[in-house]
This record gives sequence, structure tokens and C-alpha cells, in this order.
Amino acid sequence: MPSLKERILERIASRGPMNFEAFMDMALYYPSLGYYAKDSAKIGRTGDFYTSPHLHRIFGAMIGRQLEEMWVLMGRPDLFSVVEMGAGMGHLAKDLLEYLRGEGGKGQDTEGEKSLFEHLKYTIIEINPSLGERQRELLRDFVDKMTWLSHIGEIGAVRGCFLSNELLDAFPVRLVEMADDLMEIYVSAEGKSLVEKRVPCSSEVKEYFREFGVELPRGMRTEVNLRLRTWLKEVGEKLSDGFVLTIDYGYPAWDYYGDDRSRGTLLCYYEHQINEDPYQHVGEQDITAHVNFSSLKKWGDEFGLKTLGFCPQGTYLVSLGIDEVITEFYGSLPDPLEIAQIKGLIMPQGMGETHRVMVQYKGAGLPVLRGFRLRNQMGKL
Repeated sequence: MPSLKERILERIASRGPMNFEAFMDMALYYPSLGYYAKDSAKIGRTGDFYTSPHLHRIFGAMIGRQLEEMWVLMGRPDLFSVVEMGAGMGHLAKDLLEYLRGEGGKGQDTEGEKSLFEHLKYTIIEINPSLGERQRELLRDFVDKMTWLSHIGEIGAVRGCFLSNELLDAFPVRLVEMADDLMEIYVSAEGKSLVEKRVPCSSEVKEYFREFGVELPRGMRTEVNLRLRTWLKEVGEKLSDGFVLTIDYGYPAWDYYGDDRSRGTLLCYYEHQINEDPYQHVGEQDITAHVNFSSLKKWGDEFGLKTLGFCPQGTYLVSLGIDEVITEFYGSLPDPLEIAQIKGLIMPQGMGETHRVMVQYKGAGLPVLRGFRLRNQMGKL
């Protein structure tokens, strides 16, 4: 079977150079060969990177606590649907479901009503069948709560919450560079090597920068994530009533495209090592770009998703009451090792400042969420 790089070279030979978004899409999602589409895809401490759920199970508990608050704010509907996209190995789902079932948590709301767990339906949207099987094995104790689908188009109307943790940073992006005019990076070939080619930017990409009031300085290289808009449109159409909870690393537009980020945010992860060369280890390494949270807010507004809050992950977890959940789990004398791992979720040196939390809402009024009471940075978007 030809390697993924050979497939890409064949496509370039037959159709000509492709924009970087198309290259990144093949590198990550080409059936059976892309990084996220292979049977051997690994996420976590044994893979190329790990996310908050791999750091400590209390992260999932905190998301469970957030879902519980959302359910209460919606009037405790008989059916509360959670749709998780980009579920990885399934650890976030497992940890939050265990918490809501009462393992380490109270399992009931403060008024003695039945817990959210009794009313919960959990759907994972997973494009990789092999990864889906591993998720099913991990979540076998919750099989009566679970559904797996391969595309957002397969679900009906959702009343509840769309949930994602480090999903949007894996959306393929356009790559641009400012010379005398704004140029877009295309991927071409010289023999068996992948090389870059610069072509004038499309009006679509130029309009993006006008939309966010951004003027790039000469020599700056950066990314444009247009697929975010399509995703928000799909989510907005499927969500009849409820919330969109997004956790990822990124910045507001003014910070994302600031002078101090002259090379953009595109990074690759291979065997826990970071590099900036997406043309090596094709299909074997992750490729990511930070999220422009200003676009998430602006485009969300267009599709009926009102932004309720935006802040760093650490502040959000503290405001949401992580100290209370630590006591629920460990009593008044938690193990120092456990605390050290939990600090990685909230401290600036860990994921506390690099990762941001945004919640959007579709429905009547503007609910106030506990997680944003200490620090809501919507004004910076």
C-alpha cells in the first residue's frame, strides 16, 4: 500500500499544488493513513501528546459538575443530551460519568432530586472506527447511556450540551504569509519532496482578516481556521436548546495576530517532541494550530449561539469549585501527589493559563454560570 506521503504526491501530480488546509486534512484524516484515522492512533501519555483528562480524573468530574449546573439552569429536563466530539480515548466521558453516577461526588443535587445521571444521554461522534472500539471498551459500564456516531449530521435535535476538549485546534487551517501582498501557502512537490509554494490569497481569506480588523506586518506567517465557521453552523442547527462548552488553547484575535507571534502557532507533535515541520513524519505526527476565540464568538452569534463566558481553564476550574470536589474525593487530607497533578490543570505553568474555556448558549435569557464569576474575559474578544 502506498504511504500517505506517496498519496499526497500522487494527488499533487494529478491535480497540481494543494493549499495547506487540504494537506493538513490528508495528514490528519485520510482514511486508514491519517494521524487521527489510523487503527494505531494513540492519544495520551503513551502517544504523542496528552490532554487534561490524562492529567487527572478530577478534570472530568469538574466537567460533570458543569453539566449538572447546565441541567439545573434548563429546569432539569427529563432528557439532557451531551454530544462530545473529539473524545480521544474516552477518558473525559468516563470520568464525568463516574462523577455523575456518584463515585467521588454527591450523585444527587442539593434538593434531593434525582441526579443528572438518571436523565443523561451521551453521544460520542468519532470518525475513527478503531478508536471508537477502544472508547466502547473503556466505557463498557455505561453502555446504556452511550451512542456512537461518525458525523454530526447523523444526530437529531439536541437539548443539552455540545462538549469538546482540544477538538478545534485539530481543524485543518489555511496558512498565509505577508509579503508585498497577502500570500497563501500551497504544498507542491520537487521529486519526492514536499515543498511550499506561495500564491496570492483568495478573497475569502482576505475577508477573514478584514472581518477581525487585522493587518499583518510584512514577514508574518500565520493561520486561518475557516472550518470553525462550518462547525458552528452545524452545531447551531442541531442544538435546539442548551450550551456549547469548548476547551482548547488559543487567543482572542488581537492577541493571536499580534507582532510577537510572527511565525503563527502551527506546531507538530511526534513522540512527545514538538517541531515546526509539518512535512516530516506525514501521517505519523499531530499537527495543530491555536484557536481564534474571537471567531468562535462572532460566528457563534451569527448562528444563534450567545457567548456566556470566556476565561483561562485554571480560573474557570477554581471558580467552578474544584476545592469542593477535591474534598469530595479525598477529604480534608488529600495525597500530595494527587494535589501536584491537579495543580497541572489550574496553574499558569501547566494548562491553567494556556487553555481557555468558552461557553455559548442557545435559548431564552442569558444564564449565569459559576465558572465565570471570578473572571469573565468576554470583553477581550
